[in-house]
Amino acid sequence: MYPSGKEIVKYLQDVCNQYEIIDKIQLNTDVRECKWLESEQVWELRLQHLMTGVGDLSEYDRSQKILREGSEAVYVSEEVIRAKVVVSCVGGLVEPKTWPENVPGKDKFQGEICHSARWRYDVDLKDKDVIVVGTGCSAAQFVPKLTKEYGAKSVTQLMRSPPWVVPRMKGLGGDKTWEEWSPFLCTYTPGFAKTIRFLIAAGAEYDWRLFGSGDYHEKERKKLEKELLTHMKKTVPKKYHEILTPDYGVGCKRRIFDATWFPGLNDPNIELTTLPLTSIAENSVTLGPGRTYPDPKVTTSSAPTHEVTLPADIIILANGFEVVKWLHPLEITGRNGVKLHNVFDARGGPQM
Repeated sequence: MYPSGKEIVKYLQDVCNQYEIIDKIQLNTDVRECKWLESEQVWELRLQHLMTGVGDLSEYDRSQKILREGSEAVYVSEEVIRAKVVVSCVGGLVEPKTWPENVPGKDKFQGEICHSARWRYDVDLKDKDVIVVGTGCSAAQFVPKLTKEYGAKSVTQLMRSPPWVVPRMKGLGGDKTWEEWSPFLCTYTPGFAKTIRFLIAAGAEYDWRLFGSGDYHEKERKKLEKELLTHMKKTVPKKYHEILTPDYGVGCKRRIFDATWFPGLNDPNIELTTLPLTSIAENSVTLGPGRTYPDPKVTTSSAPTHEVTLPADIIILANGFEVVKWLHPLEITGRNGVKLHNVFDARGGPQM
């Protein structure tokens, strides 16, 4: 039901091999500009060919590499091509958010700092004190593994505000049974795979009931919120109940479909906190004073607000992506020289 990243990559490679499209894909290429030529009715694209492996870096990391080592460490050559059809499949979760500028001391830190979207397989986490910044979908997947699979000594996870967490859908007969039998059943039983896909799609579409302004939708949201809070309180230690109770309605932010994060918070080597990251030193981080959630003005809250300094060997950012800068850093110029980003700004955000 939930294949690993490694399995997804293998599937994509197998599809490319099966349909013989590897030679139709050009990697290590950065599209910097798309310009519409009205007189010729074609798009003109400016491409920059990258050094091998540099395509795995974010735009920010590439720019930092250029500052340190020069443009020849990133770009091999530039090319201008023309096309009658250009299809954007860029998506939103592309450029990872960078280090929060309001937190000083990054230049002093002697350990590694990386973003979960650019996972550092060369960094050994065994017996290390790890700080994780963020509690989104990615963090929910990897945080429980840091102690159990990677052998981290301690993990401190910093949360800005709690997400609504939904228990994951399980395969027929349980996850282990499903994992063992589903490849055979989907391959050799006529209609089985289509039936399963239909049931999953129908279950997902049933969530339409949560998104509306009528009394029915409000009632359905409240009903689900009650169920999710009951699940949370059954699963995580009591000390987290207050900070894991959202103060907004379900569906207002991306939900987490989880099987391991909530149970993982029972691990004595994992600590969840809403103390803010205020500074870092050579081998430590300082959290607090204050808190990010609940609002410090809530005087009845028992959530900590004190200052504390913790040992830190590695900091993993799981703080999301630059979703406001749509298509960034690609520059698109349409008719009469109008820039797409300027149109977005004038309209109050990205849209068709």
